[in-house]
Amino acid sequence: MILVTGATGLNGGELVRRLSARGVAVRALTRSVARAGSLASLLNVEVVEGDMTRPDTLASALRGVERAMLISSSEPSMIDAQSSFIEAARTARVKHVVKLSGIIPDPDSPFRFARMHAEIERRLEASGMAFTHLRAGEFMPSYFRQVPNIVAKGALFLPMENARIASIDVGDIAEVAAIALTTPGHEGRIYPLTGPEALTMSEVAEKLSAATGRPIRYVNVAPEAARQAQLAAGLPPYLVDALVELFAERRKGKESTVSPTVAALLGRPATAFAEFAARNAAIFRGERPVPRR
Repeated sequence: MILVTGATGLNGGELVRRLSARGVAVRALTRSVARAGSLASLLNVEVVEGDMTRPDTLASALRGVERAMLISSSEPSMIDAQSSFIEAARTARVKHVVKLSGIIPDPDSPFRFARMHAEIERRLEASGMAFTHLRAGEFMPSYFRQVPNIVAKGALFLPMENARIASIDVGDIAEVAAIALTTPGHEGRIYPLTGPEALTMSEVAEKLSAATGRPIRYVNVAPEAARQAQLAAGLPPYLVDALVELFAERRKGKESTVSPTVAALLGRPATAFAEFAARNAAIFRGERPVPRR
């Protein structure tokens, strides 16, 4: 039995669907079964309710589990939530935990979530359970946040200057996670996961233009202007400040290195941004709603 935390989120949901399609028995953990939606109807999937910040709610979810996928939202309580799950998994005698981490975990990073991921990785390694760290770069669906600007103004507004970034398709992350959870030899491994190319935002805009058939340009904005726009859009101040820190690191090139790991593990090239853009062209044209996850 494999347990997937954060099962109703972007990465967790994709992994549950792929494990189900492989015929693997999977238990999908969510704080509310009512949010599970279509996951509950998938073959081989058992949806269970539990809160990672409350270990007393995890005992039944972890019963009989040998391997677990550790994913949770980027929020102030991330260290507490994931550390609590690690301890509960250790108590339940889980053998192997695969953690979705960030591409630049660093205990001294200016980016708060990089510091958090580094600390959680350290605690997992010290738990005595086998571990695998999947250090993923920027998720390609993060560009869905730009859909309102793309539709209304034909532009991406981001504080990236001319920096490059090697974004990754979440389907590739899910495929790697499925391999790490279902085949031997990944214990103790650290896998940096990126797409096959590092693009500037101008190049991202060109690929979105080609996919949608509409001209889309990149507009570099000052970090403070981006911050004010995010606050005006209703993002929580804590998350807005974290994004300021993150983009500052990205402008330094911290996410520009392309890793060969995805291709090596999957036996095929990592998904290119142009393929992602073509697959989601209707969303970027405003013809289909942005997925809610």
